[in-house]
Amino acid sequence: MVEPIFGMEQIPGTAPKATPRRRPAGKGARRPAETLPVARVLVDVSLSHLDRPFDYLVPVEMDAAAVPGCRVRVRFAGQLVDGFLLDRVADSDHDGRLSFLERVVSPEPVLTPEIAALGREIADRYAGTLADVLRLAVPPRHARIEAEPPPEPEEWRPDPPAPGPWAHYPAGPSFLTALAEGRAPRAVWTALPGPHWPEAVARAVQATLAGGRGALVVLADGRQVARVDAALAEALEGSARHVALTAEPGPAERYRRWLAVLRGRARAVVGTRAAMFAPVRDLGLVVLWDDGDDVHAEPHAPYPHPREVLALRAHRSGAGALIGGFTRTAEATVLVETGWAHALVAERQRIRTVMPRVRPAGEDEELAKDEAARTARLPVLALRTARQALRDGPVLVQVPRRGYLPGLRCGRCREPARCAACQGPLALRSSHAAPYCRWCGRIAGDWRCPECGGGRVRAAVVGARRTAEELGRAFPGVPVRTSGRDGVLDRVGAAPALVVSTPGAEPVADGGYAAALLLDGWVLLGRADLRAAEEALRRWMNAAALVRPAGPVIVLADGSLPPVQALLRWDPVTLAERELADRRELGFPPAVRMASLTGTPAAIRELLAETRLPPGAQVLGPVPVPGEGIGEQAGEPERQRALVRVPRAAGPALGRALKQAQGVRSARRAADPVRVQIDPLELI
Repeated sequence: MVEPIFGMEQIPGTAPKATPRRRPAGKGARRPAETLPVARVLVDVSLSHLDRPFDYLVPVEMDAAAVPGCRVRVRFAGQLVDGFLLDRVADSDHDGRLSFLERVVSPEPVLTPEIAALGREIADRYAGTLADVLRLAVPPRHARIEAEPPPEPEEWRPDPPAPGPWAHYPAGPSFLTALAEGRAPRAVWTALPGPHWPEAVARAVQATLAGGRGALVVLADGRQVARVDAALAEALEGSARHVALTAEPGPAERYRRWLAVLRGRARAVVGTRAAMFAPVRDLGLVVLWDDGDDVHAEPHAPYPHPREVLALRAHRSGAGALIGGFTRTAEATVLVETGWAHALVAERQRIRTVMPRVRPAGEDEELAKDEAARTARLPVLALRTARQALRDGPVLVQVPRRGYLPGLRCGRCREPARCAACQGPLALRSSHAAPYCRWCGRIAGDWRCPECGGGRVRAAVVGARRTAEELGRAFPGVPVRTSGRDGVLDRVGAAPALVVSTPGAEPVADGGYAAALLLDGWVLLGRADLRAAEEALRRWMNAAALVRPAGPVIVLADGSLPPVQALLRWDPVTLAERELADRRELGFPPAVRMASLTGTPAAIRELLAETRLPPGAQVLGPVPVPGEGIGEQAGEPERQRALVRVPRAAGPALGRALKQAQGVRSARRAADPVRVQIDPLELI
């Protein structure tokens, strides 16, 4: 027997009850509002089969406060839950008795019609629920901040900007002119190396505001937000017409800034991933910098990517779009190929003028001088380059792995050293510490190799802290600074120093770095990842772009590989086009749409059996999920993953089919959930 989960709708498969549509207005009874008494409410429940609005009555005492977009509390399945009031109508299609709203939490209309419609489309696109999307889009309420009297919005427009850095691109000035005239140009921007990209973004935002429309800029981390925020403050002459939305100021201040955007006082927003849903009025431009950075991938359901969300917002709002970076992703190349956006690149002569001078550490000339140049971690070329560059300024050293020794091998037979309890990889935190397991954290002080019985270990991968220690001995008297997860540096001075950084944590040097060493290229290129080549080039170019024009950059990788060749020529576009062609031939995103289903084997089989896959769909797997040894030790069921591949045009149909199947499983109260991700970042 199916149990009712809410008191206002009939149980599926039964006849409707002969009850009045509204409660009788007896003595002491609550009375519905006279005008538009029915409220359509989206309850904050993540079950797929409940992903739709439900009708409630608006009591007369809440008539003024119950406005579309406000937060409410309703009784649902016998419990009080939060929700958003989507709309008010005169009548309901429901045949049973309607419940009243319990409370209007706040009359502030925090959910705009644009964000509600966008959230609905994103939920369907990613096989998720609207409630999950709105948790990402609307921040938690702070009553004290809402009660503050809002400043009066002022009519203000900046003057159209001068081209500035955009003058170095043939189509740059016309791009700014189109924004200032209120048009909607869309471009995939391959930025020139150097520190000028925040200024270029600020001028694009200034042009958009000069045209009378709003702008939204999404960046990977708080350091980038701070740089663009400072550039905007300078371009807009310190105006309070823009805000920065990050987690750093705290929830209350973030909510204050978000309300300034909602109420129209701030017309431009710069922020991290969560800002992609910021309710900017009359949106005229969306900007996404470095769309290949994995930090942009949303870790919460339904896992939307800012590139897709911003492209959809630009399409729905008739806004311009600027997707930029020092490199180009295959996904951005699709936007250019389909004509949705145009390429915005500089001429080759200009690129040669400002690019660094890149050399691989295995050239024939160097091999003749140093036989170990191909295999040494720090060959003579790298040491010589760093020693010469330190006379003029700081030297950047990029190391792909953080920590001290994040990977160990047996010192005798070279087999990987693994934990005896969970088979996880062993690592070292310092030169005096005992090996420990990176999965379960157990100390392996008495470790013995199961293959040869040896008890000594050696480094398989060297981390940033061990590299800093080695460089400190190789360059006595030279300051060595580290930037990584334990402490990220924002800027360094122009004085000579060695700056050891993990990818993405490189600080900006005053006047640029004198040189850069890109170590352990095999670690990036050897990753078991579909995007290994693309990601290696992105990390290298992001670091090399911080070097002064014509400054030396040494990359420790095979110079014949396509990513290394793209770095030597500073030509990321050719590599991106080649990557897209390879993926189209092999059937991988973005040439196709792909869904990842992760769960127990039985749950995956049940979901696939309930899914009406679109024509041309292929199911790959399921196969065991890597690294599940810990869960099996703890008695958890085995987890597997299946991939569903469809033609690109069938992507929306795949999302709808999987969402319907998830709804059937949630209505049956299936015990084992299945995580569904559309176009996940990691496929291997």
